[in-house]
Amino acid sequence: MPRHSFSKLKLLNKDINALIKDFYEHDYILNEELATSIFLLKNLEKPLLLEGNPGVGKTMLAKTLAEHLGTKLIRLQCYEGLDVSTTIYEWNYQKQLLHIKLFEQDEDKLALQNQIFGMDYVLQRPLLQSISADKPVVLLIDEIDRADEEFEAYLLELLSDFQISIPELGTIQAKSKPLVILTSNRTRELSDALRRRCLYHWVDFPSKAGEIDISAKKLPNIDEELATQVVTFIHNLRKSSLHKPPGIAESLDWAKTLLLMNQTHITDEIVKTTIGSVLKHKDDVEFVRNKSVQEFLYPIA
Repeated sequence: MPRHSFSKLKLLNKDINALIKDFYEHDYILNEELATSIFLLKNLEKPLLLEGNPGVGKTMLAKTLAEHLGTKLIRLQCYEGLDVSTTIYEWNYQKQLLHIKLFEQDEDKLALQNQIFGMDYVLQRPLLQSISADKPVVLLIDEIDRADEEFEAYLLELLSDFQISIPELGTIQAKSKPLVILTSNRTRELSDALRRRCLYHWVDFPSKAGEIDISAKKLPNIDEELATQVVTFIHNLRKSSLHKPPGIAESLDWAKTLLLMNQTHITDEIVKTTIGSVLKHKDDVEFVRNKSVQEFLYPIA
């Protein structure tokens, strides 16, 4: 390999290590693969699609990226039935009517029409806000799999060209390109057209050691033995047939609960009284309450 290739590789590793360090200072622990995806998102100016189970930290990653860059986070929470008026723009009808009343005697009706259908009369929604910002923002399109396929198709223009077409105004180009992160819990398959326009990363639950590191970072007062027990218990829970396996947030909530109750280790009694901070489905709660705590504390290979 030529010498200049080695130097580029060394520089790349330096940039990625700097990302990992900075995210750690913002309480988010990146592995090298995910850090590389963030590096590419920043430098290739392509959207990043993050898929993974609920609770693995996809949404928090976008929030941390905005903190890392010192910029604004614009979030679009997806759901079935999203339309243009909630995602892109709608007309400020009250302001338009007021303008019409003020100038209703004006004989130049075409000029009046052009005035009331200008940007001054647009209520910007998240997607339009993201490309209208003076400096790059982080645009989080959260849980895109919950939106309709029609909305997914409407996104393609934004994802590929960083522009939006509005019938009355024409094509609006981004003032500055946002850093776009899409998340999906895979409740449905996304189209190939959307996937082709994005970088991709599968976000998995962290390893046992990684999740213990997260607990130590988020909860500096936690004892190592208690953190290890909590993470071991949670990891084994995720291997069970649950309706909703606990995510990282639930793991931290339970650790906080145990600290609040001055617990130094996990017992059957404390599991029965506090499992509601971990599991959010009746059948899951009953499943765990009918088991011995030791069944969930065996070491993870």
